[in-house]
Parts: sequence; structure tokens; C-alpha cells
Amino acid sequence: MQIAIHGKQIDIGDSLRAHIEDSVTRISEKYFGNPIDASVTVSRESAMIRADISVHVGRGIQVQSHGTANDAYAAYDLAGDKIEKRLRRHKRRLRDRHQKASHDLVEDVRQVVLASEAENADTAASEDGADWQPVIVAEMTTSVDNLSVEEAVMRMDLSDLPAVMFRNSAHGELNMIYRRSDGNIGWIDPKGMEQD
Repeated sequence: MQIAIHGKQIDIGDSLRAHIEDSVTRISEKYFGNPIDASVTVSRESAMIRADISVHVGRGIQVQSHGTANDAYAAYDLAGDKIEKRLRRHKRRLRDRHQKASHDLVEDVRQVVLASEAENADTAASEDGADWQPVIVAEMTTSVDNLSVEEAVMRMDLSDLPAVMFRNSAHGELNMIYRRSDGNIGWIDPKGMEQD
């Protein structure tokens, strides 16, 4: 497994680097036999230290977490504990679930990132905002997987994402799940609105 360790505004010493490498390897190999790669970034946020971990453990399984503490070791350990908890919670369902052939269907779609109106304040101010058009920051291709709702929620939890769009394996239509501000999961299912 390849492990990339980076420091932002902080020097990563040999001792911390060895601690991170040992821990990431131990955690990921404990739950997944052949993890692909991992990335750890330790950065300074005012008086605190933040550790961000991203581990790619398998096809379509990207686990992310972060931890913040006064010490780099403590910040990393918090993030590592979160990853270990997520992997432990979802290991059985991920490993034991036999995916149906329909689950292997992946659809590539266009994803566009637009700049916010605040980032384009100069353009909006000069045109009085009448014909404000958002600026395209990035265009890329992303995949929309064919998943059950339970699998989509699990994917969102593992990746620590705010939302996931997926093709619902129950009826083949596009659905979206998202994390609400109250901590619950929201589910958008246009097909569920149709009356039979």
C-alpha cells in the first residue's frame, strides 16, 4: 500500500511519520486485505492541529475522516479511530454482500463545479448583477453507481460526503441522499412520488 504523508505549515518528523505509517497500515489491513493507497495531511489551524486521512481500500470504497487536537499525535489518533470505527461497522456488510450483476452497472456523468456569487463579486458589481452568470471552475466526469438505498447511505458514511447521487437498484431511477443539518439522512426519490 502506498501512503502519502504531507504537512501543511507543520514539519512532519520521522517519529510522527513512522507512527502514521504503522497505524494506517495496521487499521486498513485489519479490515481489508489489500488496501490500495492512503493519504494523510497534518495541518495547523490557528492554535490547533488537524489531521485528515483518506484511505482507498477497494473499488469504489474511499474512507475519509479528520481529527483536531492540540497535538499532532492526538489529532491523527482521533482521525484514525474514526476510520477504524467506520471500517469495523461496515466490514461485514461490504465483504459478505454478494453484489448482483446489476450493481456493477456504473454510469459516467458530467460534473460541473461553479464559482459562488461571492467569488465573482467584481463581475457581479460591474454588471449590477442583472445578468450574472456563474463561472465554471471545473468540469469532470464522475460515476453514478447502481446501489440500494442502504448501500448509498453506507457509501456516504464511509466517504464522509454531504450527499450521494445514485441509481436506485430497486427501480432504476436516479435518487439522492444527503445529510441534513439536524444530523439525519434525507432521501430524494422522484419515482416514489408516482402512484400505481
